[in-house]
Amino acid sequence: MSINTPYRSPEEMPSLFPLFPLSGVLLLPRGQLPLNIFEPRYLAMVDDALKGERIIGMIQPDTDAPGLAGVPPLFQVGCAGRITQISETGDGRYHLTLTGISRFRILKEAEVDTPYRQCYADFNFFATDFKPGSGEEYVDRTSLLRTLREFAEFNDLQIDWKSINDAPNEALVNALSMMSPFGAKEKQAILEAIDLKARADVLIAITERELSRGRRESPLLQ
Repeated sequence: MSINTPYRSPEEMPSLFPLFPLSGVLLLPRGQLPLNIFEPRYLAMVDDALKGERIIGMIQPDTDAPGLAGVPPLFQVGCAGRITQISETGDGRYHLTLTGISRFRILKEAEVDTPYRQCYADFNFFATDFKPGSGEEYVDRTSLLRTLREFAEFNDLQIDWKSINDAPNEALVNALSMMSPFGAKEKQAILEAIDLKARADVLIAITERELSRGRRESPLLQ
């Protein structure tokens, strides 16, 4: 999805922006993530973001890391997105869509008096995120689609194969990654994969592992 304010390099990203910690939720560059915002602190976050560049950093809590009381630890890599659609529900909530721009690595959390967390971040390690379609030619599309088909058939999932077959590699890999039914650690591994090819390879490996586990545990296959 195109956005009205293009970001072409890490230098064009804001140095400070809010964080929205959410376990099991993945945002990737140019992906679209619908969100239902209802907690007061995150309603305030959205209000403040709308006054600026409308940037929010999606990140997952890291439940295995030590943290301070009342301050859950976070993974150090997330993905920044821009609010591209928003509507008010009439009952105190926002429905919004974030469109992914680039992944980032937290440099440090800011000491702020806002009810939501904010961070200073480095985007330089993920400079290729700013280039649409970068690395598409290296994706093993055949293996990706084969694994998806096997996983869908085993789990009796309905798939829109026409849309799948028509999608370019970047959109395909990112959409499948964001929609995947895997846990927080698996999604973090997908997020931190260095490039699009590696992301596809990690997605294939995780899907094959879950498929193998499901087959072992299925009473019909005992």
